[in-house]
This record gives sequence, C-alpha cells and structure tokens, in this order.
Amino acid sequence: MQNVKLLVQYDGTDFHGWQIQAGARTVQGVLTEALSRLDRRPVTVHGAGRTDRGVHAEGQVATVLLTREMSEEEWRRALNANLPPDVRVMAVEFVPPDFHARYSAVSKTYRYTLGIGPVLSPFLYRYAHHFPFPLDVAAMQRALEVIIGEHDFASFGTRERPGKTTVRRVYAAHLWQEDDRLHLEITANGFLRYMVRTLMGTLCEIGRGRWRIHDMERILRARDRRVAGPTFPAKGLTLLRVHY
Repeated sequence: MQNVKLLVQYDGTDFHGWQIQAGARTVQGVLTEALSRLDRRPVTVHGAGRTDRGVHAEGQVATVLLTREMSEEEWRRALNANLPPDVRVMAVEFVPPDFHARYSAVSKTYRYTLGIGPVLSPFLYRYAHHFPFPLDVAAMQRALEVIIGEHDFASFGTRERPGKTTVRRVYAAHLWQEDDRLHLEITANGFLRYMVRTLMGTLCEIGRGRWRIHDMERILRARDRRVAGPTFPAKGLTLLRVHY
C-alpha cells in the first residue's frame, strides 16, 4: 500500500462539516466515496482536523492508504473528476508510511473574516460574517496580544471530554483591515471547538467599546465560557494551513 497525502480545499457552506455522519453530506464522506471508487475497495480517509458545519478550508490535509498504481498527477486528476465542484484536491503526494495527517501536524492556521462595510457584497456572503458597526481596530489588536503564548482557553471554546486539556499554545495572532474586510489570523498547536469564532466575537465587543482592552486578560483567566463574547457564525472561518 502507498500512503498518500492530499491537500484539500472546500467551500463548507453545503457540508455538515468534515467528519462522516450518517445521512449527512460531509467532506470526509465525499472524499471517502470517491477514493473507494477509484481504488476499487473501501478506504479510510484521515483528516488533519474536523472542521464544523459551514467552515471552509484552503489548506486541509488528509492521508489515505491506496493500492491502485497511478502517479500523483493521475490521482489528482482522477479524484477531481469524481468529486463535486465544492471540493477540490489541489495536490497529491506520496509520503512515508509513518506520516499521518492529524498526528504528524505540529500547528494549524485559521482565519476569520468580517465584512465591516455598510453592505456585505453577495460575493462575500458565503465567506464573511457581516458586522457593520464602528470598530476600534487598534484596541482589538492590543487586546489580541494577550492570547499569545500558552494559556487555558476554556473561556473561548466548548468543554473538552474528561481528561482532555483546554490549554493551547498560540504562536502568532494578527488582526488587520483590508478595504471593507477585517481578518483575524491565528496559528496555534491546537484549537478548541468554536475558539477562533468566540475570540473574534470577544474582540468585537472590545472594538465597539463595550469592554476595555484589559478585559481580555480577565476573560482568559476566568476559564468560563459565560464571560466571553458571542460565537460568530461558521461561514467566516477558514482553515488556511496545516503545518508539519
């Protein structure tokens, strides 16, 4: 068998997330179906992360063991011919047997995008959350500095299973405006569910003047989801890269 790495992009709007679910259209499901058809046997596809319903990906990574003899380019062409148009395999790479999409990853980068103009363009509707209120971007940027490093992010995500830690290390976090869009980009060794979406919601509370910059430290120390800001919609979130 050949261990194969896939670089996958998808528009998450019409998917119930990455992970296979009975009776639901998922990215892992359509990839598994296409790969099983091409390899002429049932296969198992492992993803680097489980994106939620409505979340997009520019740099999702998957691995799968395949037996059919085709080149990397032949696999790429065959897969895209058998996938729906809202999923594309951008690259195929034969990798060593011990490489795993999830367990070999050291960090991931996500981006959350807000449409901050008075009207959200229909070309952004599927990929940005509309937030047409005045924001103090400089205050948001200063508050964001608080999360750099290793912290317990329990205030910004759902509770983990018993025995699982809510501590994560954030390597980089940037917030910048681009015309009528505001982007939040975060690289970390892992993310809690809803973590980036809640961080953006919290930053916007600071940007609107409802909370002060130093409140970010208070929220982080509280380790209580009830004290943080709202969880923004999934459609503004994109998995940009997985780092190995």
